[in-house]
Amino acid sequence: MTEILFYHLTESKLEDALPALLEKSVERGWKVVVQTSTEARRDFLDAHLWTFREDSFLPHGTDEAPMSEAQPVLLSATGDNPNAASVRFLVDGAEPPPLDGYERIVFMFDGYDTPQLEGARAQWKRLKTEGHTLTYWQQTEEGRWVKKA
Repeated sequence: MTEILFYHLTESKLEDALPALLEKSVERGWKVVVQTSTEARRDFLDAHLWTFREDSFLPHGTDEAPMSEAQPVLLSATGDNPNAASVRFLVDGAEPPPLDGYERIVFMFDGYDTPQLEGARAQWKRLKTEGHTLTYWQQTEEGRWVKKA
């Protein structure tokens, strides 16, 4: 069954927390798709992932770029999975596609954005009712992740 994680951003913005989680995913050999709610947000994250840290290189691309199927990290505003990712990040309140076929689904939501918070709560309730095993992670003041449920 798919592992489903909820990451509650309370101390940093998505663009500050997401790169480290993507780096860990790539280090583990996982292919990842990051689903945003809009194409503009996808394009913003694409530019950000090239420059988020001076000494970093996180191989990635968008679903609009050539050879998107070869990208280890693919940014998309749709529910498609052209790079055959086993891990899917849903950010900014993006609506999840069917979850089957993924090893891990990660919902990342801004705790200070009411629609995102309410959307995450609704997803949690729906997925729990469907019988999925869920874990909930929240940031500490230092920005570290602590498992709360």
